[in-house]
Amino acid sequence: MITTIGILLIAIGILTLILKPMFTSVKPLNWFTVQRSLQFTIIGLILSVISGMFFYAEPGTAYAVQYPWGTQKAVFKQGIHTKMWGRLIPIQFEMPVKYVIGDSKGNLGEQSEYAHVDKARHWEFNDAVKGKIATSIVISINTSDAQQFLSVADRNKSEENLIRSRIIPNIDQSIKNTCKLMAAQDYISGQAADFDRFFQDQLENGMYVLEEYSFDEDPEVIGDSTTVRTVTNRKSRQKSYRVKKDADGNMVRVNGNSLKSYGLTVVQAVVNEIDWEPTFDERLTLQKEEVAQTQLEKQQAEREYYRAQKEKAKGEAEKAKERARLEKEQIQQTIAAETEAKVAGFNLIKEKKQFEVEQYKAKSKKVAAEAQYYENAKLVSAGLTPQERAEWNFKTAVGVASELKMLQLPSTYIEGGGKSGSNGNLLESLIGAELANSMLKTSTTK
Repeated sequence: MITTIGILLIAIGILTLILKPMFTSVKPLNWFTVQRSLQFTIIGLILSVISGMFFYAEPGTAYAVQYPWGTQKAVFKQGIHTKMWGRLIPIQFEMPVKYVIGDSKGNLGEQSEYAHVDKARHWEFNDAVKGKIATSIVISINTSDAQQFLSVADRNKSEENLIRSRIIPNIDQSIKNTCKLMAAQDYISGQAADFDRFFQDQLENGMYVLEEYSFDEDPEVIGDSTTVRTVTNRKSRQKSYRVKKDADGNMVRVNGNSLKSYGLTVVQAVVNEIDWEPTFDERLTLQKEEVAQTQLEKQQAEREYYRAQKEKAKGEAEKAKERARLEKEQIQQTIAAETEAKVAGFNLIKEKKQFEVEQYKAKSKKVAAEAQYYENAKLVSAGLTPQERAEWNFKTAVGVASELKMLQLPSTYIEGGGKSGSNGNLLESLIGAELANSMLKTSTTK
């Protein structure tokens, strides 16, 4: 721009110096004096010189400056730098390269002026399915090595040529190799990330060396664990491609065929979209419908399954509840029976102990009565008068009878081969027997 203005000013100065003597009657030319014409010419020369000596480096752009005397330098900073009528080769720090799928009219849409945009091409996958692949790639130059940058700029002459002759061929080769390694069905089945990874790896580190191989495809098996059906009854021979590997298991790549050898780095390499051919789109539509129908039937089957499980769980819960109720009743009855048995056992022990106590009481009273009787007998034998002896015998008999009345005797006893239920008769008989015995002893003593 400055050079254009300078050339225009030089032309105005020289033309006014030539035309003024020839057209003295023209008023606009009268304004130009010789001095003013020379001023225009000098200013134009200065502007032309300045534009040839200096240039302005835009931000985000590297410049290779090639001087007329054969030297060159790299400029990576923005601002005003010396040019000295040399040649400039500007290259962006990051160069966006895009393949875009156009609309029905072929329009690619609005794009940035700094991006290099091309129409997406058809590529064939290893299952013979074709599709237009839209990609978005960003390539960065090496700004830390000035000599490498100058070498790339000198060999490619311009950014456009660098993209067309170096970057785009590598992109195309990477897409082609990646498509050979993958089937379209695999791509839509979840291997899209692998496609991006293979694509970027080849751009950064070099193209894969592919080899063709054959393999036997096993008959496809469909169904579940109870019903198995085969689609084909024999194996089929298939061909495909894979990455060639060396003896150490490393991938074999094409030497020197990578962007890294030009000091370029892949910042981004992704597949934005694939426009499949119509036949494959139709097949995808059918597959989607089948998948949707399968999912629906699967959901219905799962619903029925869980409903059956729910009913089963409900029945199990009711059985558990009833079992718990019966077990509770059983435990209550068992505990009651055990309690009753234990109470009966305790009562039996109590009665037994009480019986033994009463027996000991009776024995002790009997022993006391016998001791009293013995004492009285000794007193009688010691010289009591018959009247005193009779009185003592009577008292002894009465005492023995009173002690015997306190005994707990059976309510029924056998007397003379007969039965009696009177406690009083038994007591009287005992007392009578005792009195008879006492009288007998008395008479004997006399």
